[in-house]
Amino acid sequence: MTYLAFRHGWCAILAAVLCLSLAGQQAEAAEDPVVLAPHRAVYDLTLTTARSHSGVVSVTGRLVYDLTGSVCEGYTQNTRLVTRMTQQNGGSLVSDLRSTTWEDAAGKSFRFETTTYRDEKVSEAITGDANRQGGIGEIKVEISKPEKRSLFLPAGAYFPVQHTIALIKAARAGKASFRADLYDGSDKGEKVYDTVAALGALQGAGSNRKLPAVVNAERLDAVRAWPVSLAFFDVGSSRADSLPSYEIAFWMFENGVSRKLTIDYGDFALDGVLKGIVFHEPSKCP
Repeated sequence: MTYLAFRHGWCAILAAVLCLSLAGQQAEAAEDPVVLAPHRAVYDLTLTTARSHSGVVSVTGRLVYDLTGSVCEGYTQNTRLVTRMTQQNGGSLVSDLRSTTWEDAAGKSFRFETTTYRDEKVSEAITGDANRQGGIGEIKVEISKPEKRSLFLPAGAYFPVQHTIALIKAARAGKASFRADLYDGSDKGEKVYDTVAALGALQGAGSNRKLPAVVNAERLDAVRAWPVSLAFFDVGSSRADSLPSYEIAFWMFENGVSRKLTIDYGDFALDGVLKGIVFHEPSKCP
C-alpha cells in the first residue's frame, strides 16, 4: 500500500540564524535515504459514511498488507482486501481482492498479479510486468493474463513503492502537495492514475502514542509521521470539474507504515483501524 504527508514551515518568527540552521537540517534530512520497514499490518474496515443514493446499508471488512524485501533485492507487496456489503434491497456481496507485486528499488521494473473474487467466484485475474525502457524511458507493459497484449506508459509514471518513497521525500522537504502519475497494474493492467497528495503538518516522534495501543506498534513511537490525503483521478480528466475516482487519507510514518486509514469511494467511505502489526527482519544486502 502505499503514501504520506508533510509539515508546514515554522521558521518565520524565529531569528534568522536559527532559521538557516533549521533549513540546513531539513535539507540534509530530505537527502537521507528512505528506509522502508518490512512489515505485515492488519486493518479492520467499517462503514463511516454512505450517501443517500448509494443503496449501501453496511460494509465490514479487513485489509492485510505485507511488505518484504530491501533496496538490494527489491520489494514484494502482498495485499488482501475482503469486504462484505449489504444493500437496501437486502442483497449482499462479498468481494475478495488478492494482489502480489514485486518492484525493484530503482523503479525500473514492476511485476503484478491480481485476482478478484465475487462471492467466492473468480471475477477477474490479471498478470503482467512493466519495464522502464533503458531504465529511464517510457514504460512498456506486457500483460500475460487474461490475454496477451502490450501497452506503453509515460516515462514519468511511478510504480507503487517508488511513489511511496517520493512522498516521504516530499514530506521531509516540507512540501504542501505532491502530484504524480501512478501505475499499479489495476483496471486490467491498463490504468494510470493522476494522483494529488495533500501533505499535512509533521507529527514528531512520539505521535504514535496518541493513537490506540496495538501490540508491536510501539516501535513507531520513535518514528515521525505526516497526515496525507491522496486523491486518484483519471489521467486527462479536468480536476477542476471532476471528482476523484477515490481518495485515501492516513498517517504515513517515515518508515512506510500507515495508521488512521480512511478510504472514500464517493458513494461510501470506510475507516481502517490498525489491529495488528508484525515487523519482519529486513533482508541483508550482500
